[in-house]
Amino acid sequence: MILNTGSRTDIPAFYSSWFCNRIHEGFLYVRNPYYPRLVTRFELDPKTVDVIVFCTKNPGPALDRINELDAFRQLWYVTITPYGKDIEPNVPNKHQVIEYFQKLSLHNSAKRMIWRYDPIFINEKYTIEYHIRAFETIASKLEGYCDRVVFSFIDLYEKTKRNFPEVREVSFEDQIILTKAFARSASRHHMILTSCLESKELALYGADTNGCMTKEIIEEAIGEQLNIPKGSNAREGCNCLLGNDIGAYNTCAHFCRYCYANYDREIVIRNMKHHDPDSPLLIGHIEKDDIIRDAKQISNINHQLRLEL
Repeated sequence: MILNTGSRTDIPAFYSSWFCNRIHEGFLYVRNPYYPRLVTRFELDPKTVDVIVFCTKNPGPALDRINELDAFRQLWYVTITPYGKDIEPNVPNKHQVIEYFQKLSLHNSAKRMIWRYDPIFINEKYTIEYHIRAFETIASKLEGYCDRVVFSFIDLYEKTKRNFPEVREVSFEDQIILTKAFARSASRHHMILTSCLESKELALYGADTNGCMTKEIIEEAIGEQLNIPKGSNAREGCNCLLGNDIGAYNTCAHFCRYCYANYDREIVIRNMKHHDPDSPLLIGHIEKDDIIRDAKQISNINHQLRLEL
């Protein structure tokens, strides 16, 4: 089973102590975001959890206890963009995040680290030229610390439009210009440029458009072959394995303007006040009328064939 942590919130940045506590306890609970009384119990056992996928803008808080995760195979997606506090108010300084990325890579290996440069939008400040220069600068600092970089252009979800009303989609012509430039930089720094749910036509300009969290990418990271059941992909047109997310919406305090996982700031602040690092739930505690069900956890590793890291 693949355990995901990052589609709903940023666990390493804000809840790393909670997660390490859950590792020691050996289980955690996850509330269904659409049926809140339905709670799923996940066993945290390396025998059935084939890989833990982390997605974060700030892995720093997890570094002090990173050794506590060593029993598990890991794949880290770390987002580093060129935006300032006007767009990402609570994301640490980019130079600091790059340093965290490098330390994490030295601990886990470059194959288990993926840099995300997204979402991309263009305005008077963050121009095409700005993005090209920033991408090259970050890529040069991450050379040797990762083998792949993922990019995507902003999607105008309803939450995004409400929290960032002045943002606009990137035209396909500008997408081509950026993809060409990014492909040159990625190649120069020995990285595979990978798009996240963008047009397949971008493959003509240097992007791998097959998916950013695919079976093949995970296999390469963990050095194991996976037998994934058909129909495991989360979104139409997407080849990525995004299920079994243990996070919760409206709990990320980065407060990025483009965020799709937060409804609004006040809800996030209220939810975070109910976080207990010792609770099996990320937010709050089990209530008497909750329905708890065990997740179906089966290892998908093909132990007959091991891939070479």
